[in-house]
Amino acid sequence: MVSSFEAVGQYSAGKIDETELTAVERLACPGAGSCGGMFTANTMSSAFEAMGMSLMYSSTMAAEDEEKAVSAAKSGEVLLDAIRKQILPHDILTRKAFENAISVIMAVGGSTNAVLHLLAIAHSAGVPLTLDDFEPIRARVPVLCDLKPSGRYVATDLHQAGGIPQVMKMLLVQGLLHGDALTITGQTLAELLAEVPDQPSPNQDVIRPWSNPIYPQGHLGILRGNLAEEGSVAKLTGIKNRQITGSARVFESEEACLEAILARQIQPGDVLVIRYEGPKGGPGMREMLAPTSAIIGAGLGDSVGLITDGRFSGGTYGMVVGHVAPEAFVGGTIALVQEGDSITIDADARLLQVNVTEAELAQRRAQWQPPQPRYTKVYWQNMPSWFLLAVWEQSLI
Repeated sequence: MVSSFEAVGQYSAGKIDETELTAVERLACPGAGSCGGMFTANTMSSAFEAMGMSLMYSSTMAAEDEEKAVSAAKSGEVLLDAIRKQILPHDILTRKAFENAISVIMAVGGSTNAVLHLLAIAHSAGVPLTLDDFEPIRARVPVLCDLKPSGRYVATDLHQAGGIPQVMKMLLVQGLLHGDALTITGQTLAELLAEVPDQPSPNQDVIRPWSNPIYPQGHLGILRGNLAEEGSVAKLTGIKNRQITGSARVFESEEACLEAILARQIQPGDVLVIRYEGPKGGPGMREMLAPTSAIIGAGLGDSVGLITDGRFSGGTYGMVVGHVAPEAFVGGTIALVQEGDSITIDADARLLQVNVTEAELAQRRAQWQPPQPRYTKVYWQNMPSWFLLAVWEQSLI
């Protein structure tokens, strides 16, 4: 999917012809299973393996390989054994487990969506976890794996190189993993990793040795500033220019921004602002894969910034910042940005700000009016009463 969107951007920029575009679209998905890079699906499966909720090596297996069937059968056996022993999710999903997951995600270069998902899972599990917990881990865990979207390899390559267990063993040796965390097998993480080598094989370059990481620190940064007082999330690796100050190009939707990119209306130095795409404004925090991929395809990935209160695909990379909060729909500062405003994105300072005086922002805020919701009817209103009753009864189980 990511390759197809990038190819659309290349085609619109005149870099490839229609024949090549069609070939990419037809060959982008070679088989069943999730997208091959360390995108959201593979990121979260890796996180669950790191948290001990799934079997070792299971998250990077190819969907169509025989070992996947073997792993699935073994998973069933382990699950039944866990039921007999009453090893419950709350026993496994501890604070240590979440810290292990964040460490692994940093090391493999995982998706920005992991921040959303881990916070939501922790909330459901009753484990205290906040946005501020990601930054200390990012600062001490290097990126060890050369994986797409910004790298060269895919999850099956990582599997052949030792998979998530190899990455976890390297972190464990360095004191960056909680080895005493319980897993679904009833064993601790350290027990399961006992036979895994301390360092990856020298006959591969998917997983770098500890002495030669891809990047010295993790890639998921939490940016703050007057544009993101409650925080925002960005990938800080795979970009040439770590700071950009440019003129705002403001769009009220993903579609409007994509249209401008494909029409070649975006110039180097621009900072695109896509707003009203957050949890309430989207609604549902829409994914900005189309415009971010089109930027890369058009050759603007190193010269154009993008910020949004929406989220990104795991395949997104470049100078892009998502999850901007407060979102525009509730009156966050991103709603006050005007065309041509100066915006600074600074990966090193983890700063996101609009370079406008507080007095000017206060004046704009006084004039701002919340927009009408994009949808005034909800799905539930059209559901028959028997269906709603069934859902309510299920929630009590």
